[in-house]
Amino acid sequence: MNTPTLSRRHFLQGAGALLVGFNFAGGPLALAARTVEPRAAIDKPLGTGQVDAWLAVTDDGRVIVYNGKVELGTGVETALRQIVADALAVHFDTTEIVQGDTALTPDQGYTAGSKTIQQGGARLRAAAATARGLLLAKAADRLDVASSRLVAADGEIRVDGDKSRVLRYADLIDEAGFDAPVDSGAEAPAARRFVGRSVPRVDIPDKVAGRFDYLQDLRLPDMWHARVVRPPTTGTVRTPAVASIDRDSVGKNVEIVQRGAFVAVAAATEWAAMQAADDLSVQWADLKPMPDADTPFAAFDAAAGTGRVSAEAGDVEAALGDGDDVLSAEYDWPFQIHDSIGPSCALADVREDSATIWSATQGVYPLRSALADLLDRDERAVRVIYVEGSGCYGHNGADDVAADAALVSQAIGRPVRLQWSRADEHGWAPKGPAMRMRLRARVQDGRVAAWAFENLTPSHLTRPGGGAGARNVLAGNLVHGTHASDRYVGGDRNAPVDYRFDAYRVSTRWVDVADALLRCSALRTLGAIQNSFANESFIDELAAAAERDPVAFRLDHLDDPRARAVIETVADRAGWQARVSPQRREDSAPTPRTGRGMAFARYENEFAYVAAVAEVEVSDSDGIRVRRVVVAHDCGLIVNPDGLENQIEGNVMQAVGRTLKEAVTWDRTGVTSLDWAAYPILTFPEMPEVEIALIDRPDQPATGAGEPASVPIPAAIANAVFDATGQRLRAVPLRWHGSA
Repeated sequence: MNTPTLSRRHFLQGAGALLVGFNFAGGPLALAARTVEPRAAIDKPLGTGQVDAWLAVTDDGRVIVYNGKVELGTGVETALRQIVADALAVHFDTTEIVQGDTALTPDQGYTAGSKTIQQGGARLRAAAATARGLLLAKAADRLDVASSRLVAADGEIRVDGDKSRVLRYADLIDEAGFDAPVDSGAEAPAARRFVGRSVPRVDIPDKVAGRFDYLQDLRLPDMWHARVVRPPTTGTVRTPAVASIDRDSVGKNVEIVQRGAFVAVAAATEWAAMQAADDLSVQWADLKPMPDADTPFAAFDAAAGTGRVSAEAGDVEAALGDGDDVLSAEYDWPFQIHDSIGPSCALADVREDSATIWSATQGVYPLRSALADLLDRDERAVRVIYVEGSGCYGHNGADDVAADAALVSQAIGRPVRLQWSRADEHGWAPKGPAMRMRLRARVQDGRVAAWAFENLTPSHLTRPGGGAGARNVLAGNLVHGTHASDRYVGGDRNAPVDYRFDAYRVSTRWVDVADALLRCSALRTLGAIQNSFANESFIDELAAAAERDPVAFRLDHLDDPRARAVIETVADRAGWQARVSPQRREDSAPTPRTGRGMAFARYENEFAYVAAVAEVEVSDSDGIRVRRVVVAHDCGLIVNPDGLENQIEGNVMQAVGRTLKEAVTWDRTGVTSLDWAAYPILTFPEMPEVEIALIDRPDQPATGAGEPASVPIPAAIANAVFDATGQRLRAVPLRWHGSA
C-alpha cells in the first residue's frame, strides 16, 4: 500500500506554499487561503520540542503561530496571540494562527479541560521567548555588539540609543532558522504590552456580521451529500445488526453504503440525500430494549463495582459513629447533551492513497488515529484539518460525523459533506453521564467531624485516542459491533473537597460503558459540576444543621488564602448578610419568595478558584427563577480580562440551564428528547443578571477558565431555593413542586 508521509515540506511544496485555512478570507464555496513564504523556518518536523514547530516569520514580518489547540468559540485564539506577541516582542496585529492541522501543527492532544491557556499558552510563551533569544543572539553577531545593548520591539532589534542600527526579524530568520530546541526556562520580557489587556477578540466582528465561515458553510468541488440511516435504538450502547436492505426503495441516483450496521445514503444534493434516508427500507435485528425505568440509577447500582477510594484521611466510620446525629443525603444528576445550535457536520475526501477530513473536532490527532483504523489506512496518509463549528462543550458529535463522512467518501470515491439532523444530534451524540452522589457527615461543636462521599458514574471520557482506534467513534461501533473502551475518567473530578476535615473518605463506583445505558463521554467540566452540586449542597445542609451562616461555616473549614479570598470577595460583592438559612418567615408571607445561596469550588482541586452567589425567586406559578448570579474568579494571571468575563458569563448561562431545565429522556427504544421542545434550554428572558469580580494574580501562572465558573452554579441555586423555602431539592433539573 502506498502511504505518503505528509510532512510540512511536502505539503507546502505540493500546494505551492499555500497554507490552507478557513477564517481569513473567501467564502463557503472555496477554501479561504493565505500565502506564506516556504522559508526554512516552516520546513521542520512537527515535534513539540523544536521552536520551528511553533513559529515562523515571513518576509513581510508576519509571525505565523502553529498551534494544536483550537478556537472553540472561547476566545483562545486572541489570548494565545497576546501571549506570543509579548514573548516575541512583536505587535499583536502581526501575529496569525494556523490551528489544528495534522500536516502543519504540533500534536497537543485535545482542546479540552480548560487547559489551552495554562498548558498551550505556556508552551507557546516558551517557544516565542526562545525564538526571541535566538534572534537577539544573531543580531548581536551581525551588529557586533553585546546582547545587553540590544532592544527587541515590534519585530525589530535595534542598538539602544542608535536608531540607525536596526535589523528586522525577517532579516535574521535565515540565519537563526529557529533550528533549536524550546527552552522551557526562557523568559519573556517582564513588561507586558498585550497580556493583561482586553484586546478585542479577532473572531467576533465576522461572527456578529454573519461573515464568518463555519464548517457547516464549507463546500468542496464535485462534492456529494450524505445521511446515515440509524437503527431505532436511538443513542443506546447496544449495537444491533442489519437484517436486510431494500435497495429498490430509493432512486437510481442514490449511492447506498453499508458496512456492518453502518448504513448511509449519498446523493448529489442535500435534499436528495435527506429524502433517500427517509425512503430507504432497512430491517434491523438484535434490537435490545432499554430498561423500563425513569432513572438509570437502579441499573447503575446493580452493575457498578466496589468504590475506588481517591482521597482518605482518618478513621471515617469511627468518627461518624452510629448515633442519630449523622446526616446523610443523596443527589442525582441526569444525562445531558451538548445542545449546540448547529448540528454536527464534517467533510471528507478519501482517495486511494490519501484522506483529508475537515472537522470541528477538539483533537485532530486523536481523530486521525481513529479514522486511520476505521479506513484501514496508515495514519501518515490521513490528514485532519480543524474548522470551527457552531459551539463545542466537550465530546459532541464532531468526531462521529467525521467518521460517518469518511466512510461514505471512501465507499463512493468522491468528496462528501455529511451534516447530522437535530434528531441525530440530540439522540446519537455522546451524553454527559448521569450520576448519583451519596454523602454522610457528622457535625460536632460546630465543625465537620467526619465526611464520607461516594458517587456512582460511568466514564466521562470515551473520546478517540488512547489506543482505542475506531472503537470510540459511533461508526466504528456500528461497523465492528463494539462499544467504546472503558477508561474510567472524569467521574471523580472535584469529588474531593478543599475543606479541612480530620476524617474523610472519597470513593467512586464506576459503571462500565456496556452498562451505561446511553452512550456517554465528556460534557463541560466532566464530573466536576455533578460532584460539586452534591458537595456544596451538603456543606450547606451541614451549616444549617449547625445553625451557622453558610459563608462563615465554609471559611471555618478553609486554610487556603486564595480560596478564602474568592468566598469573601463574592460575599462582599453580593451584599451577603450573615445569617442562618433558611430565612424565617411566616407561612402567609407573599410570593414569590426570594432566597440567596452560595457555593465554592477549586477546579480539579488544583486550578482556578470560583465562588458564586445566586439569588432566586420561587413561586407556584413560575417555579424557580434565577434573578442574579455573582461570581468571584481567580485563575491566576489574567491574559484578557474581557475574554475572561465572556467565559464566565457563558459558563453561568449554560450552568443555569443545566440546573433548571436540561435532562435527556428515553423509553424502551432509546432517547426521546430529540428536539428543542423535548429538551429545552435556557431562553433569553430567563437569563439572570451576572456580576463578576475578577481577582488578577500576575505573580501566579494562568490557569484555564473554560469550565471552572460552571462548577459552583447548581449548588448555589439549590442552596438559594432552600434559603427561600426551607425545602431541599437534591435532583437536577431542580423542579419546584411544593407550596412557595
